[in-house]
Amino acid sequence: MSGALHDKYEIAHALRETGLLLNVLGDNPYKAKAYLQGAKAIEGANEDIGTLIREDRLTELSGIGESLASSISDLYKSGETRLLSKLRKELPQGTAELSQIRGLTLARIKTLTDIGIDSKAKLLKACKAGTVAKLKGFGIKVQRSILDKLENAGQERHQMLLVDALDIANELVSDLKSSLKTQKVELVGQMRRFWEAVDKIEIAVEATSSKIQKALEHYHGLGALQESSDKKCLVARHIEGLNIEIYPVRNLALAMVAFSGSQEHFSKLQEYASKNNFKLLDCSFKKNREEIEIANEEDVFKYLGLNFIPPELREGQDEIEEAIENDFKDLVNIEDIQGMTHCHSTYSDGIHSIEKMARHAKKMGKKYMTLTDHSPAAHYAGGLSVDRLKEQWQEIDRVQELLNFKILKGTECDILADGRLDYPDNILEKFDVIIASIHTRYRQNEEAMTKRLLRGLKNPHFKIWGHPLGRLVLKRDPVPCDVEKVLEAIADARVAIEINGDPYRLDLAPQWAKIARKLGLKFIISTDAHSISNYQNLKFGIHMARRAGICKDEVLNTLSVQKFKNIVKPA
Repeated sequence: MSGALHDKYEIAHALRETGLLLNVLGDNPYKAKAYLQGAKAIEGANEDIGTLIREDRLTELSGIGESLASSISDLYKSGETRLLSKLRKELPQGTAELSQIRGLTLARIKTLTDIGIDSKAKLLKACKAGTVAKLKGFGIKVQRSILDKLENAGQERHQMLLVDALDIANELVSDLKSSLKTQKVELVGQMRRFWEAVDKIEIAVEATSSKIQKALEHYHGLGALQESSDKKCLVARHIEGLNIEIYPVRNLALAMVAFSGSQEHFSKLQEYASKNNFKLLDCSFKKNREEIEIANEEDVFKYLGLNFIPPELREGQDEIEEAIENDFKDLVNIEDIQGMTHCHSTYSDGIHSIEKMARHAKKMGKKYMTLTDHSPAAHYAGGLSVDRLKEQWQEIDRVQELLNFKILKGTECDILADGRLDYPDNILEKFDVIIASIHTRYRQNEEAMTKRLLRGLKNPHFKIWGHPLGRLVLKRDPVPCDVEKVLEAIADARVAIEINGDPYRLDLAPQWAKIARKLGLKFIISTDAHSISNYQNLKFGIHMARRAGICKDEVLNTLSVQKFKNIVKPA
């Protein structure tokens, strides 16, 4: 790409390429996201980009800040930015395109491009020829997985991170409320259950199909209306490729019951209703043929003799049987959290100072925070040397005195490849809290990774296992290890597990958190905050914990600062 870019789609393409290249490097997911969101904003702009630049109004577009506006201006004038030029020089040609295939790390992409495979088309041909299986770091299994993804790309459902889908969904809900002049518009389905990633946006609206269709006519980003009827949902496709299904309903409360849970959940609920002489549909609720008026979701469960089942649990497992006795009121809520855990500052790779992070946590009503900047091995994230650590501690003391707000001195300490922790014991024992995490060598085999974690757990200073399996949702699979064996060792070592609220991580996944609960393990629900805005990650962590059935008394940072400190203090 060279020369000025005046077409908004060309500018968006360059921004998206920048975001994809930053993503594959993996250093700063927030910066990558900013460029990807900037691409969407530019594509959706109704005004001429040149006019916006000349009038210095780019920042009026949602998601465009000063830095991104400068990059867009550079693209408009010269066709390139300093960052994009640098990334293109550093990374092989074809990286952006190949990085969109899940499982292709930067190391694998470099291996492919070294032999001239720099596009999906060339990769497909090489897989069919058996070439890829012979490359170092691939093998038959990986080749088969790549081939399957490439051959079924057109049939696969598009998936999007929950946090990104919520941006689209909340805007659409707001617009529908405004256009239809009603508040009876709600998100349902996967999004209401807070899945990590979703393949569609589902919205229930108490309005007729024709009124909804008319309201959608001027909504930007939707493709052609694919289907419309009184009984079936309206189906449209957003510019990002995500399905949007809107249910026109007569009773929103019933629709919330019918469409919030999985199909298995609703089928089991209908079966339970039938056994108790009720008939439950998405548009009516009857007992012995007599219509029952429903004002809210709670009414349905009440009539059935069940306690209200929180949406996060409506997966069609054993939640209906459990609802006979359990009122689920002990599930952890966001109001239960007293301390912000796993917070970073400008001392490592955070955006805001210790003081600003502390002030904002206090403003949110929290009683304490744990400052856990990176350890030395995370040099790419400004990991702290021992000397730098001492400077940080002095700054913490200054801020605590200034604000009368407790800041626990901590670290996000790397679990090294051989299982050792990144600081020596004489430093580890001085911290208030240690979150031990894996940040490198994710590709160790299952045996090596399991040994690595088990050795780390033998260190008595190891008290919290951070973003345990190292996954990045839709981007990087969990580390290979014997999870149950590690969880059993954690139970013996009396170590807590982090539920990481970063929407790019959301780790530990609910299926493993449920097993951890059965073993009696404790949790912290963290924000992994690198800025004050990241404190909003707490809600994602809370919903992940609720999906696993985690209760308030199982979460350590619902405790007072002194009780929390006593439990997590390194031995």
